[in-house]
Amino acid sequence: MTATPSLRLAELGLVLPAVAAPVAAYVPAVRSGAYVHTSGQLPFVEGGLPATGKVGQGAGLVDPDTARGLARISALNAIAAAADVAGGIDHIVRVVKVVGFVASDPAFTGQPGVINGASELLHDVFGAAGVHARSAVGVAVLPLDSSVEVEIVVEVA
Repeated sequence: MTATPSLRLAELGLVLPAVAAPVAAYVPAVRSGAYVHTSGQLPFVEGGLPATGKVGQGAGLVDPDTARGLARISALNAIAAAADVAGGIDHIVRVVKVVGFVASDPAFTGQPGVINGASELLHDVFGAAGVHARSAVGVAVLPLDSSVEVEIVVEVA
């Protein structure tokens, strides 16, 4: 028997959070045919950001390992937004694309490693169906001074 995404999530000790309320004029996710596109998801935990600021090495910066964890939280929030529109996490049959944004110190070039936090969570939850195409982009600043933002496209049944 193949484990469902909801079973894998439980095995990981994770629970889908409530879908984060939009911070501007948009919706968290939209379904179009067999696909759900999420808006960029920040690493909100119970309504707040656990860390803020630019990612890099040195004083006053968010270290890459912390940012990797924030990317994981952002991916969990993206799953929640997609599942809400899809009718539940078990209706998600494939992760198609991930776009990750990292608010980066100008000297920081490790964006792919940071966004691996999101990619690895998606693989852990969806198995082989969680392997996806991806972009990891460094940016000057993100909303609310978030260190990371993740959006996903999933195929649904």
